[in-house]
Amino acid sequence: MQIRDYILRRLMVLPLLIIGTSIIVFVLTRVGGSPIGIYLSHEMGPEQVQQIRERFHLDDPLPVQYFYWAQGVLSGDFGWSGVSAAPVTAVFPSKLAATMELAIASGIVAVVLGIWMGTVAGARRNKWPDHVIRVVSIAGASLPLFWFAIVLLIVFWVHLGWFPIGRSDPVIFDSIAHPTGFYTIDALIALSPRAFWDAIWHLILPAIALGYGATAIVARMMRSSLVEELQEDYVEAARAKGLPERLVLKRHARRNALIPTVTVIGLTFGFLLQGTVVAEIIFRWPGLGRWMADAVLRGDQATIMAYVMFASILFLFVNLVVDVVYAYLDRRVVLGE
Repeated sequence: MQIRDYILRRLMVLPLLIIGTSIIVFVLTRVGGSPIGIYLSHEMGPEQVQQIRERFHLDDPLPVQYFYWAQGVLSGDFGWSGVSAAPVTAVFPSKLAATMELAIASGIVAVVLGIWMGTVAGARRNKWPDHVIRVVSIAGASLPLFWFAIVLLIVFWVHLGWFPIGRSDPVIFDSIAHPTGFYTIDALIALSPRAFWDAIWHLILPAIALGYGATAIVARMMRSSLVEELQEDYVEAARAKGLPERLVLKRHARRNALIPTVTVIGLTFGFLLQGTVVAEIIFRWPGLGRWMADAVLRGDQATIMAYVMFASILFLFVNLVVDVVYAYLDRRVVLGE
């Protein structure tokens, strides 16, 4: 099956998966309790409470409630965010941009460092660089994110004062326009080096904290894959032809070692988004994770469902991209079979 046909086929199935996910999310959220509390205040009487219940169809059976909720979602209405005191659709884009910026920065750290560390460790198997990288990888995979983030916070913000927390300096942030919501991209569009370095400087600590665990996973996978590839016959044949070890590693072994690593990278990016909840709370990052945590504490079901739906759809698209990239790297893979 051609890649184009495979993508079209997966995209046709995607709406059914999204509908199934939305039903599960809606039912589980409603079973956890009624969302009416987020709309109430102490000044409301019984009649006003009943009007709210009727307005949001909270007295109707679950299938009817789901129908009206889905109807609103399709029209772009995800409900009211009690945490932000604004419609979900009005708040979601800015929170999403902040989270995606952090997740992408963390993903770049994980991919670049992970592949480099895994390549060095695999090429120098059982030598001192391999031992050092393995220790670093095991530590990264073992340390809890919240503990590592707090250590970075105490050392580099509290004691040394090298890096700030939060997303930006408010004065610098307000000095430029934000057409995309991505602070780094907006700074480049505004041609403001001051704002760009402010964005990078605020990204460093949370990106390292969030990306370290993913770096360790990518590095370990890359190392083990590269070690296996370097023992294959085609590598020995390339060496027998007189190719330098650098070219053997770069043109032959590393490409094939990337095949299983790509799958790990794709899934890791999805988990990075989940990890942003902890990182955003610790580093005061105003993204979806912190917004979601506040929504859980307040029982804000509209915000919770919007976040869970976004995460679910993102995972579906990430899996599709991973499958396509996997097939591109390994021509032996037959898509759809």
